[in-house]
Amino acid sequence: MIVVTAPTGQIGSKLVSTLVTHDEPVRLIVRDPAKLPAEVRERAEVITGSHRDRDVLDRALDDADVLFWLMPAAATASSPYEAYVSASIPGADAVVHHAVPRVVIVSALGRGSQIYAGHVSASHAMEDLFRSTGAHLRALALPTFMDNILRQVAAIGNGVITGTLPAEFTMPWIATKDIAALAAEYLLDRAWTGQDSVEFLGGEDLSYHDIREILTDVLGTPIHYQVGERAAVKEFLTGRGVSEAMAQSMMDMDLAGERGINNATPRTAENTTPTTFREFAEEVVKPAVNG
Repeated sequence: MIVVTAPTGQIGSKLVSTLVTHDEPVRLIVRDPAKLPAEVRERAEVITGSHRDRDVLDRALDDADVLFWLMPAAATASSPYEAYVSASIPGADAVVHHAVPRVVIVSALGRGSQIYAGHVSASHAMEDLFRSTGAHLRALALPTFMDNILRQVAAIGNGVITGTLPAEFTMPWIATKDIAALAAEYLLDRAWTGQDSVEFLGGEDLSYHDIREILTDVLGTPIHYQVGERAAVKEFLTGRGVSEAMAQSMMDMDLAGERGINNATPRTAENTTPTTFREFAEEVVKPAVNG
């Protein structure tokens, strides 16, 4: 029995579409089953509710062989540790109570860097919480998601992409479809043991200058990169209802990125995933901008 949390998100939706093509029982924890495709609802067992809820987890992890754990950051949390660690305690308790043998979680690069990185640091603490359960564990340690660019579709349509990093600063980027593929491999494999963070660097290292050039070429229209101030971004986030602590955590994560928290791991063939940003721009960004 494979149990999946957050099955309607960017990663979870792609993961589930892969899992249901295999001859394995799949159980999904979801707040709104209507957001699942009809073919997924027909193929998978659905537990309605939040994976922050103890009762929901108790039902979902009964006879589970492996758990996929992805904790979305709560925008109004009092701290990133509340958002990732406190919110995950019911999950860790359920893993212990039901003796779930294996857990695969979504985490981040930079473990052991001694750089405070807001959301990233809290995700590392979440890893440690699940390690304490004694379950076999694989933490997918990941860089920035290419898919985050989709938050700027309207701006890109107007010829602008924004960020707070220097235009020439390079760092690794990964597509969520590659994350889903990696997660599926671990969830379907019963052979692995032990507790490890597995680092993946995505398809390539990119700067915003590189992204701007690729988008210009793929979209056939000039795209300019506009550098913003973190203070202004934080003010924008709090104005949209994000708590002061979580907005600051996002800025801390961004600053840690500029300090190189994602750049410490050497790129190899083994930690490079298939999707390049050009492919992502052609397959995802261009249709979104033109749609």
